[in-house]
Amino acid sequence: MDITINTPALFFPAISLVMLAYTNRFLALASVVRNLHSQYNDGDKKHKIHGQIKNLRYRLRLVKNMQAFGVFSFLSCIFSMYCIYINKMKWADFMFGLGMLSFIVSLIMSLIEIQLSTKALELELSDMGGLEDPTVVEYLKKKFERE
Repeated sequence: MDITINTPALFFPAISLVMLAYTNRFLALASVVRNLHSQYNDGDKKHKIHGQIKNLRYRLRLVKNMQAFGVFSFLSCIFSMYCIYINKMKWADFMFGLGMLSFIVSLIMSLIEIQLSTKALELELSDMGGLEDPTVVEYLKKKFERE
């Protein structure tokens, strides 16, 4: 199958939106790190803060790598378009495939980071005993019992 110059160009909006989401995620993590740093300096609940720091360091590395793979994907698509322009179709196919693989890796890292952010929120809620989240069935039973 031959690709046209429009094929790699179709990835530009998707990659741009994903990169924007990654940047927003990074900014949110940076805010959490700054807040946690001030809590750590105040000496509040250091045992809980240590778990959060470990989680945040790993998540920051993931976001950095997500962004790197996203940028590499973007560059691969641009290079693929250039190869199509100069009529080097084997290189264009290769670079387009490399760009798609990079984008897939970036999205998988994003999924892992989302899972870790959920664990971080669970750690934050862990000291609130008695507020366990009921199962869906328990929630529905309580909802219909009231009515």
